[in-house]
Amino acid sequence: MANIEELKQYKNIHMIGIGGVSMSGIAEILKFWGFHVTGSDSTASETTQRLINKGIPVIIGHDLTNLMNADVVIYSAAIRKDDIELVKAKQLNIPTIDRGTFLGKITKAFRNSICVSGTHGKTTTTSMISVCFLEAHKDPSIQVGAYLNSIEGNYRIGNSEYFIIEACEYVDSYLKLFPKTEVILNIDNDHLDYFGNLENIVASFDNYVELLPEQGLLVFNWDDPNCRKVAKDAKCKVVSFGIENDNANFVARNISFNKNGFPCFDVYYNNYFYKTIELSIPGKHNVLNALACIATCHEYGIEKEDMKNALLKYTGAHRRFEYVGSFNQGVSVYDDYGHHPTEILATSQALMKKHYRQSWVVFQPHTYSRTKNLLDDFAKSLLDFDHVIVTDIYAAREDNTYNISSQDLVNKLRYYQKNALYIKDFNEITRYLKDHTIKDDIVLTLGAGTVTNIGPMLVTDP
Repeated sequence: MANIEELKQYKNIHMIGIGGVSMSGIAEILKFWGFHVTGSDSTASETTQRLINKGIPVIIGHDLTNLMNADVVIYSAAIRKDDIELVKAKQLNIPTIDRGTFLGKITKAFRNSICVSGTHGKTTTTSMISVCFLEAHKDPSIQVGAYLNSIEGNYRIGNSEYFIIEACEYVDSYLKLFPKTEVILNIDNDHLDYFGNLENIVASFDNYVELLPEQGLLVFNWDDPNCRKVAKDAKCKVVSFGIENDNANFVARNISFNKNGFPCFDVYYNNYFYKTIELSIPGKHNVLNALACIATCHEYGIEKEDMKNALLKYTGAHRRFEYVGSFNQGVSVYDDYGHHPTEILATSQALMKKHYRQSWVVFQPHTYSRTKNLLDDFAKSLLDFDHVIVTDIYAAREDNTYNISSQDLVNKLRYYQKNALYIKDFNEITRYLKDHTIKDDIVLTLGAGTVTNIGPMLVTDP
C-alpha cells in the first residue's frame, strides 16, 4: 500500500488544468486517498464532467474562490506563467507545484514504481503491463495516458506496492519521478521546441537512467542505438528486448499477421523458446511493445500463461488504432493518436497488414514547432496512404511564430507526387469522404488534437 504521509501536509488541493489526462488521474487518486480536491480548466470535456460526477468541483474558466482556500496548487505544463490563478496563488504565498513534480511525490509513496518512457508507444506498453499485472492478481495502482477498458478509465488505485505509470520526457518531467523500474521503448526526435536537438534528448534519458537505484531494473529496446547508449550507464540490472538483433534477452521470431493485421510471434528468452504470443491489436511496432511488457513482467515473476492471456484479451487503449464504426455500407473508420512521423509510419505499416480496398487518412498536425521541424519527415510518413487529407494544425500550447501552415505540408506531399488535399472544415471533410469512399475502404483519422471528432461525425450522420 502507498505511504502517503508526506502528502498529508496538504489538506485542500487545487488543480489548474485538471481536465488533462494525467491531471485528472492525479485528481481522482487524491480524492480516493481522502484529500479535498478542486480544479479548473479552460474547456469542458467528458473528463471534467466525470470528475464532477465523482464529487470533485471543477470550474470551466478561472476559479479564484477555491484557489484561495487551497494548501497547495498543482498546475499542468500547458498552463502559462501569466495564468490568473497561478499569479494569484503566488501573491497569496500558496505553494505551487508543477504536475511532474507532484506526480513524483506520488511515485515516491510506492516501493515499486514501474515507469514506462520513450518517444512512442508509452500508452500501449503501460496498458499491456497493467493488464498482465491485473491478470496475475497483483492489484497494482495504474496511471495511463488514455482510457483503458480494463480499468474503465485512465487510472486505478490498488492495494499493493506496485504503481505502473506512463513517464513523459517532455520538459524533463520524468526526471521528477522516483522509479524502481524504467522501461525505455525508443529515443527519437521530438519535443524539439524544448530539447532543441536529438543529442539533448539522449542526454535527458541519460539523466533519467541515473535515477534508478542499484537494486532497480532497466528494460530497454536493443534495436534502438540511442537506448543502447543510455543503457550502458545503468548501475542496476539491465534487460533488453528486440526484433532485429538476437543479442537482446527477449526476441520475437516467426512473426505473422492475420487478416486484421494482428500479429502472432514466438518469444525467445536468451535464445531459448519462451512462449507463443498472439495480440489483438495490429502492427509490428506492437510486437516490440509486447516484448517490453513481457520482459518487465518476467522480472516481476508473472507467469507466462497470465501474460499470454492478458495480451490476447487486450484490444488497445483509447485512440490507439481504435475502431470507430462504419458508414457507406462497409467503409471502416479508425482513429489513432499518432502525431510524430515515426508513429505515423508505424500506423501506416500496421494498416497495410489489414485487408481493404483503399485507404484514406485525415491528418491533423500537432503543434507548429513539430510541424516546422519535421515537415519533410511528416510528408514521407504519409506517402503510403492512398488518399491524404490534411486539416489545420492543432496549436496545443503554442502560438504560430513559426510561419508554418498545413498547406505547407500539402505542398511538400505534392512535391513527392502525392495528391493531397487541404480541407479546413470538419463538416466539409465528412461530406468529401462520404462522396468519395466505397465499400471495403478504410478511413483513418490521425493526430493528437480534435481530428478524433471526425470519426463519430462520419458514422452517426445520416
